[in-house]
Amino acid sequence: MAHNNTPTLKSWFSLLLLILLWGTSFMFTAVSLESFSPVAIVALRVLIAAIVLTLFMYAKGWRLPTEPLAWGGFLLLGIAGNLLPFFLISTGQKDISSGITGLLMAFMPLATMILAHYFVSGESLNRFKIFGFLLGITGVVIVLWPSLVGAHSNLLSGLLILLATFSYAVNAILVRRLPSYNPVVTAAGMTIVSSIAVVPLWLWQDLPWQQSYSLKATLSMLWLGVGPTAYGTIILFSVIATAGPTFLSYINYVIPVVAYFTGALLLGESIEWHSLAAMLLIILGIALTRKRVADRIPQPR
Repeated sequence: MAHNNTPTLKSWFSLLLLILLWGTSFMFTAVSLESFSPVAIVALRVLIAAIVLTLFMYAKGWRLPTEPLAWGGFLLLGIAGNLLPFFLISTGQKDISSGITGLLMAFMPLATMILAHYFVSGESLNRFKIFGFLLGITGVVIVLWPSLVGAHSNLLSGLLILLATFSYAVNAILVRRLPSYNPVVTAAGMTIVSSIAVVPLWLWQDLPWQQSYSLKATLSMLWLGVGPTAYGTIILFSVIATAGPTFLSYINYVIPVVAYFTGALLLGESIEWHSLAAMLLIILGIALTRKRVADRIPQPR
């Protein structure tokens, strides 16, 4: 498909909206954790998104495939792109701030680059990619250093967030290797099978009808499903279709900044100089890997 090399005002607006949706998702996760367990957050995000995406899909006249192979692919994508990263992020955020979470999640394009070297033809590492990866790793070490040398208990949580970046990276590789369908149909299929897998576990484990939930946490939870998970996916593929993946890749530079400072401004999380330095290193690392190579398509958060 040919893409417009000069993004329109609508493309820029969509990009800004996507940055806000994904950049603030970690803040809304932090608020949701005040009343909901990590399993509940995963279950409700995919369930709400499945409903919204399925309605949108049928309104557009698209239909879900019936081949068993297609649903097997949706299951793999649902595990790597929904269930595992959503659970790892929600669990990790119980002990670390939303801003630090967003900062660590910026490592995802670098993780994708490493996996693509081994599993995607034409994506070999070069000196720019290697040096960019080393800059990104240095930034991650700076973020986690207080936990490594001190008595902090959040090192495991930071590692869980990093594991989520690799889960998204695996999802990006699977998208390129599995049979392709309409992107919104794929997203709907992913969230449907994810819901089937995790909602019964949530009902059995949490007994939600016996719990009490604050209004703030409930609204945040609803927004996570409708906004970043469902609507964000629709905007994602709209931007790719109208302006191309290179234009879309700009969000990798901005989302960690939005995540870090929304957590500080709206949740009162502390701003630390070593975290700002780490953010700069990770973003510089991403930028360096772009030199003379194709841009990566980021994954929904």
